[in-house]
Amino acid sequence: MPDYERVVGRVIDALGAARIGLVGLSLGGYFAARAAALEPRVAAVATVSGPFRLDWEELPPPVRDIMAQRAGGTDAAHEFARHVDLTALAPRIAAPLLVVDGDQDVIPGVTNGESLARLAPHGTYLSVPDGGHLLGNARPDWLPHLSDHITHTLTGTPA
Repeated sequence: MPDYERVVGRVIDALGAARIGLVGLSLGGYFAARAAALEPRVAAVATVSGPFRLDWEELPPPVRDIMAQRAGGTDAAHEFARHVDLTALAPRIAAPLLVVDGDQDVIPGVTNGESLARLAPHGTYLSVPDGGHLLGNARPDWLPHLSDHITHTLTGTPA
């Protein structure tokens, strides 16, 4: 399992920043939430179409094939998918969290982000009607909200 939070920590160090905001899209949403749970300098976080949990056996073959290709083989992809579960980490996310999902973004074996928002202490869930994966078809319905979330959280200004 990649230690994405360590990479985020090194970037924060390189920037000389005291705190940052993260936005993660698709699988990057999982990594952004993971980093927010494990790197205390993440002060604001948002996920878009990110998985809360993966169930390898339920994933459609094309998704498993893509994961196997990117992970270097089926066994590595299966092992990776086994670890994609934010149940234990979600309560550790201290930063305000916005989780955005599209109502039409349904993939067997992928648990969308509603559970993440519910388990995180400062989580908010935004479900976009008719939104597909990454919600490119509905940007006006969620992108301003995400931008405001990150901006207001990091600047301390009211929404």
